[in-house]
Amino acid sequence: MKRKAGTFQRKLLSYFILFTAVIFTVLWLLQTVFLQRFYDGMLIRNTVAAADSIAAQGGSDAIADYIDAVSRDNSILVYLTDTAGNILYSADSFKNMQKKRDDFNGNFFRGDHMHYRELPENYGAFLQALRNSADGTAAIRTEDQYVYGRYIRLGDEDAVLYLGTMLGAVGSAARIIRTQLLWVTLLSVAVGFVLAWFLSRSFAKPIAQLTEKAHALGDNQQDLPFSEGFCAELDDLNGTLDRTSEKLKQNREFQNAFLANVSHDLRTPLTMIRGYAEMIRDISREDEAQCAADVAVIVDESDRLTALVNEILEYSELQMTDREPVTEPVDLSEIVTSVADSFAHLYTKDGFTFARQIAEGLTVSGNASRLQRAVYNLLDNAVRHAGEDRWIGVTLFRQEDAAVIEIADHGSGIAPEDLERIWEKYYTKRMRNGKGVSGLGLAIVKQTVQLHHGTCGVRSVPGQGSIFRITLPVR
Repeated sequence: MKRKAGTFQRKLLSYFILFTAVIFTVLWLLQTVFLQRFYDGMLIRNTVAAADSIAAQGGSDAIADYIDAVSRDNSILVYLTDTAGNILYSADSFKNMQKKRDDFNGNFFRGDHMHYRELPENYGAFLQALRNSADGTAAIRTEDQYVYGRYIRLGDEDAVLYLGTMLGAVGSAARIIRTQLLWVTLLSVAVGFVLAWFLSRSFAKPIAQLTEKAHALGDNQQDLPFSEGFCAELDDLNGTLDRTSEKLKQNREFQNAFLANVSHDLRTPLTMIRGYAEMIRDISREDEAQCAADVAVIVDESDRLTALVNEILEYSELQMTDREPVTEPVDLSEIVTSVADSFAHLYTKDGFTFARQIAEGLTVSGNASRLQRAVYNLLDNAVRHAGEDRWIGVTLFRQEDAAVIEIADHGSGIAPEDLERIWEKYYTKRMRNGKGVSGLGLAIVKQTVQLHHGTCGVRSVPGQGSIFRITLPVR
């Protein structure tokens, strides 16, 4: 059985505690275990560097002052002897040696009242190690002391440079630091635990609210609370969930309306088809003329049913696509001319007149088949609602950086209160005497135009007719 994962708050609290533990573990290691090593290593490097710098001053008249400065700045003991072990000069950082010095003649230091501390006990071992070394340097390290030296040139003679420093001096300081660090750790862990608890709770609260909103997506619940302002990402996620919830509600409403209206729209032609089929079977099959008339009704209703299903499928496809890449160049002039020619060929025999003013060479970016369908729907709508003169106007022209399509008729027009609602799905069919197929034609036009970054509108005067307009950006 799969183990259930912990809550976000518990995990975040655990991570904060783990982070605190790691930080203080590293701090303890650095301040207690490795502090002495770091300190000793630093002293050794400084001692070697001091020896090199003094050796570089071997030919200087001010070498004594330089040795004093190096000894004082690095807290090291310095001896300068000849190769036999006789002290030429010494310096340390613990006392000022009172001495009177004569000028240095390039070979050794002279003076009447020079008081130097005695050579350390390990000087002999150091000098022996220096004599046995291959590179002219020697180092001796004990638990509490480090000695380093080398041969240097004083004028025309060789001399021995001895430097010593104390190790382990940080031990007492480390004990003090260890005691202080213990109290700091206990206090910091307690404060860190409290802060981690509050922080984890602050993080978990908006996430728990978002989780609850996610579970309630699409439900008919009122907007669930969410504390904005914690962080921009969670605020954006909350906005996304709100928009998603609204879309789900709209889709559910669309599905309900779809089922209610489509069931009605499908029931009518199916009932007609079934009824006339039964009439042919039971009554008119012996009457050839009546049978042909009944079959014609069945064919017409089948065509109507096919058109209805096609419109529903097309609109559903558009609803599933919020954005569609429209990068293909489309000759809008050719599309409008082609659709107008098709309608003229189909309806001229019924007394319709198609007055056309179509500008040439207008190109837009888009989907040719969908733009053709939009123009077709507008012309079909105009034919269905044409006036007694059966006049249809088809116009395409350029207006600044836009191509404008206008489809006009001299029909009964549209009431002012209906002008904004005619683009809604199913509205036109219910409000305009049942003309049309499914009531989705103008909704398909609007959705298609919006996908092509265009606009659509209508001007209408009741009793005089309507002008439907599509505006698309020119390529």
